[in-house]
Amino acid sequence: MSIDFGELTFSFTPTRTMFIARCELGDEWQPGELQPFQNLELSPAACVLNYGQGLFEGLKAYRADDGRILLFRPAMNAARLRAGCRRLSMPPVPEELFLSAVRDVVSENSDYIPPNNDGALYIRPLVFGSGAILGVAPAPEFAFLVYASPVGPYFKGGLSPIRLLVTRDFHRAAPKGTGGVKAIGNYAPGMLPSSHAKRKGYAEVVYLDAVEERYIEEVGAANFFAIFGDTLVTPALSGSILSGVTRDSVLQLAAERFGLKVEERDVSIDEALGADELFCSGTAAVISPIGCINYEGQDHQFSGGEVGPRTRALYEALTAIQHGDAPDEFGWVVEV
Repeated sequence: MSIDFGELTFSFTPTRTMFIARCELGDEWQPGELQPFQNLELSPAACVLNYGQGLFEGLKAYRADDGRILLFRPAMNAARLRAGCRRLSMPPVPEELFLSAVRDVVSENSDYIPPNNDGALYIRPLVFGSGAILGVAPAPEFAFLVYASPVGPYFKGGLSPIRLLVTRDFHRAAPKGTGGVKAIGNYAPGMLPSSHAKRKGYAEVVYLDAVEERYIEEVGAANFFAIFGDTLVTPALSGSILSGVTRDSVLQLAAERFGLKVEERDVSIDEALGADELFCSGTAAVISPIGCINYEGQDHQFSGGEVGPRTRALYEALTAIQHGDAPDEFGWVVEV
């Protein structure tokens, strides 16, 4: 293995080992095993290929300065995966199977983890209908897979504000649909609006709700936050918004560490344009400051186009916990 960790971006680099377990419809999950990283063999009639019966998770392993390997809130990913399995008619993966698979993959690929502040080992658990089926129904067999890839820091050289474009041409999710789970079918439809935004010089789109087209739901595949004075506001989990692990962590950190008032409620685009600071959150970037939003053809700047002070403080506090550089009073960090 020869990897220049300093040159890593957020892109795929194969590692040595992956984990795979299988389950037949109506049975329990088998223990599974570690295997060399390899391509999969699937029938052309596999349910995941024909009907999109599948979902994924994403989390990271960090190498602390003292050499410890740290996971961030993996039990929350396990719980969200189980909820998603139920929604997509797949057998839920037991928490211990999920956690042991993640730990084993991280341990077996520990030499791929970049040094502290050079990146992380991104871990991708997958569950999908691997069995062949022609009619629209749950697959006869399912696979649970975990692989990993070293990735660089999302913002090389420090936080950088992003520019966003509000779209009225596309919706991310509908009420009572699958927007609240990490279904694989949620992500390909976002590629077209994202590419439209990038061609116009924006990093991503801001999605409005599908009913009134008035309230902000998500930024691409990230959760949205607005700061008004000493109040942090984020859209409530209505069923069409993903319950992000970073989202939940930001809310707790803001309230308990910084004493901010926290509100989970509808946030209209008109209200958001009057915020003091805006940012979005997700596993990849942790926190992304929003420096500009284009709405109805007009650019609106926030924090002078720079990183807002509260946004920076939340980012630094959260990443310090994740990397093992600060005390973890929340019990979020798990050592491998």
